[in-house]
Amino acid sequence: MRNKIAIISALIVLLLVNWSIAGKESHLKNGKVVYLQLAPVDPRSLMQGDYMALRFALANDVYRALPKLEKSLSWRRNIDAGDGRVVVTLDKKSVASFNRLENDLPLESNEVLMRYRVRSGKLKFATNAFFFEEGTAKDYQVARYGQFRVDNKGELLLTSMYDKDLKKIIPVKKIKK
Repeated sequence: MRNKIAIISALIVLLLVNWSIAGKESHLKNGKVVYLQLAPVDPRSLMQGDYMALRFALANDVYRALPKLEKSLSWRRNIDAGDGRVVVTLDKKSVASFNRLENDLPLESNEVLMRYRVRSGKLKFATNAFFFEEGTAKDYQVARYGQFRVDNKGELLLTSMYDKDLKKIIPVKKIKK
């Protein structure tokens, strides 16, 4: 009996994992392309091992638009933790700029909803790190934009990094002998 329960449980887990993977693949294939400009980060944490710390300029605009707590122990923690969505306007190159926090107004054809999360007073979009292959850190030092795929619910998936001219950064792997 225990074997049957274990097998059924394993099958359910595999089914759920595959369903999640299929959903992410569909999101990557069908999501709207949006570029977010990177904001400066602490240079000591920019490149750590095989990832770079990320912060997006849009987060500053959203942070300013959010209601602030009256009493706060720290200026960094004066907004409530939580999730929300922001309306961004896309230019002709699909670079996002702040428009407004989500409200009941319908979206224009050049507007997109994007989900954000506030944790420990910090506002984040999808991720705060970009992982890359060992030995390619120098190639990513020119990164100025993150490319995301955004679904109709505003969920974001970071796909790759781009330079100031919106040219995809393709690292040149150094082969060690």
